[in-house]
Amino acid sequence: MTKATRIFSSSSPIRLGIIGGGQLGKMIAQEAVKMSISVIILDPTPNCPASQVCKEQIIADFKEENAIKELSTKSDIITYEIELANSEALKTLQSSNYPIHPSPDTLRTIQNKYRQKVFLKKNNIPVVDFKLIKSKSDLFSLLDYYGFPLMLKASVDSYDGRGNYLIKSEEQISLGFKCFENREIFVEKFIDFKKEISVMVARNHDGKIESFPVVENIHVNNILSKTIAPADISKITESKAKIIAEKTMNSLKGSGIFGIEMFVTKNDDVLVNEIAPRPHNSGHYTIESCSISQFEQHIRAVFNLPLMKPELLRPAVMINILGPENATGTYEVRGIESMFSIPGVKFHLYGKKTSSPRRKLGHITATGKTIAEANSRAEQAINSIEIIINQNKKNI
Repeated sequence: MTKATRIFSSSSPIRLGIIGGGQLGKMIAQEAVKMSISVIILDPTPNCPASQVCKEQIIADFKEENAIKELSTKSDIITYEIELANSEALKTLQSSNYPIHPSPDTLRTIQNKYRQKVFLKKNNIPVVDFKLIKSKSDLFSLLDYYGFPLMLKASVDSYDGRGNYLIKSEEQISLGFKCFENREIFVEKFIDFKKEISVMVARNHDGKIESFPVVENIHVNNILSKTIAPADISKITESKAKIIAEKTMNSLKGSGIFGIEMFVTKNDDVLVNEIAPRPHNSGHYTIESCSISQFEQHIRAVFNLPLMKPELLRPAVMINILGPENATGTYEVRGIESMFSIPGVKFHLYGKKTSSPRRKLGHITATGKTIAEANSRAEQAINSIEIIINQNKKNI
C-alpha cells in the first residue's frame, strides 16, 4: 500500500511532519486534518499557532539536527513552512531514502538569495542585474553601472524586507554596510517597476505543474500589505508571468507549492524577484476565492496526489493585519462586530500570543463581484478593527 493511499486508512493514518509552526504551518495542518493526516510540527515557540491544530509539537530550533531526526521518527514525510530549516540535516535524512518535499537541494538553493539568483540566471530565467560584493570598494566600482538608487541585500536569513537596504546616495553606503556587518551581501540594480505580482505554482513528484491566477501585491515598508486577485495586467503580461513561473518550477524540480514573486517593468517585461518554496502570504486569498486553496494543493503535491487546476471563482482582496508600531505585548482585537457585518469578508486570526511592530497577526480576505467591490469591503473591514496592546499585562 502506498503512502498516498494510506492517507485514507483509519487503522494507520499517514503522519506529516512540518518544520515551522507559524500561520503557514497552521493552515497546512488545518487542510491535512481534513484528510485524517496526523500532523507533528517542529517549532521553538511553545503554543505556536500550528500547535492549536496539530497532534504534537517538538519544541526546538528549526536548525536543530537532533530535533529534525526526532521529527523524522514521528513522521512519514517532512515538509516545511519556513526557509530557516537545516538543509544539510534534511539532506542527510534524504540520503537514507526518507521523503522530504520540497527537496533539501531546492531549499539550499532558495534559502541563500544570492545563490538563488545565480541559479535563476543560469537557467535563463529573467532576473534583476545583481553582483556579489565583499567591500565598499567593490560597490563603488559598480556605481557607474548601477547608479542610484540601488538595493543592498543580505544573502541569508532575510525575509519581510529585513535583509534589504535601499541606498540613495554615497553617504548611505557606509550605513548599508554597517547594517549587514559580517554577512554575505550582494547588490541589485534598482527597478522602477510598474507592479509587483506573484504566482503560486505547484508541482508533484511526477512533474505535473498547475499554477494559480496572477495576483498584484502592494508592499508597505517591505512587508506585504495587500494582495489583489486577479492582477490588473494585460493578457500578454499574465501569460509571460505564468510561463516564467512554471519554467522556474521545472528548473528547480521541487515538489510542493512555491510562491514566485515578480516585477512588471515600465516596458511590461517580467522579472523574478524572489522565490518561496512553500505556501506564501500572497496566496491566502485562494482559501475563499479559488476552487482549491494553496494549502490543499501543497499537500497534494508533497504526497504526489493529482493536482487540481485552480480556478478563480470570484475576485478577492487580502489585507494583512499587522502589529501596531512602537508597541509589544499581548493584545486584543476590537471592532470585530462591525467587521463581521460586512458581506463577503472572512477573518483569519493566527493565534500568536504577542504582538510586535509590523508582526503578521492575521489577515482579512474580502470577495466581491468585482475587484472594486472586493477592495471596498476589504478596506472597510480592516478600518473597522483595531489592535490594542495590553501594556500592563504579562506577555505570554
